[in-house]
Amino acid sequence: MYVDGRRQAPVPPHDALTTAVAQGGFVWLGLYEPTEEELTSISERYGLHPLAVEDAVYAHQRPKLEHYDDGLFMVLKTATYVEHEELTATSEVVDTGEVMVFLGPSYVITVRHGSHSGLTDLRARLEDQRDLLCLGPSAVLYAVADLVVDSFVEVAVAVTEDVDELEASVFSPQRTDDIGRLYQLKRELMSLRKAVSPLEVPLQKLAERQIDVVPDPMRSYFRDVQDHAIRVRDQVGGLDELLSSILQASLARTTLADNEDMRKISAYAGIIAVPTAIAGIYGMNFEYMPELEWRYGYPIVLLVIVAVVVMLYRGFKRNGWL
Repeated sequence: MYVDGRRQAPVPPHDALTTAVAQGGFVWLGLYEPTEEELTSISERYGLHPLAVEDAVYAHQRPKLEHYDDGLFMVLKTATYVEHEELTATSEVVDTGEVMVFLGPSYVITVRHGSHSGLTDLRARLEDQRDLLCLGPSAVLYAVADLVVDSFVEVAVAVTEDVDELEASVFSPQRTDDIGRLYQLKRELMSLRKAVSPLEVPLQKLAERQIDVVPDPMRSYFRDVQDHAIRVRDQVGGLDELLSSILQASLARTTLADNEDMRKISAYAGIIAVPTAIAGIYGMNFEYMPELEWRYGYPIVLLVIVAVVVMLYRGFKRNGWL
């Protein structure tokens, strides 16, 4: 419980809201993957809307902001970068979770899904900013949204390093097969994009609309978070476009390499055709053929074969076929 921006002594959970209202403060209740029974019991005490409670229990929601009576319900997708020694075609790069926030005049309830969405450090940092906490429960919503967007920035920076590594591999002199890794990274980046892009509209509403539980001084804070979210959205979009270009370049290099192989095979087939044709002609069992009884016929034919093969080889080499 917080009063005048200061954390108060612990109070029994069933008396927290009543005590906070009486003292002009608010309650911050943090939950981690609650069951339906647990959250239903809490919703009866705090007057939470049943539809929002259902979303908070079963998760897997897209980022959104819902207005119920005198309260708000906001869903935020969290993201973290999964460290890996080497990017493969099956590597998990981005792991996502969810944070739901119920916001009322005298309470804020955070519901977390995912092992990486802890808010303990955030609570400690926020308690050092008494002026911000004095603005009420919406300060907690701002801090959570700011933390989520900052995590997007960190993930985008880490993914950029993977993209740079793949780009260097695709355009390296060595012949590599990076299509599987490129496709997997593109899929993982899509998860981050789904978490970032829809967040812009809810933040815009918090920054621009008149909402009872969000005092006017808090709008500038949400506007700042919105600006950060837009920058991350543009960065993620740029990475996605770059990956598409790299994927196309990889496919083009693969096609080019296949064409080069086919040219080499065709060139060698043309070279081998010369001795095959000459040997085939002189292998026919006819009695009257030129040079059959000539003493130097055999070595002359061999020299002709060698000369033609050398000429073809040099010609194909000069034209880049070999």
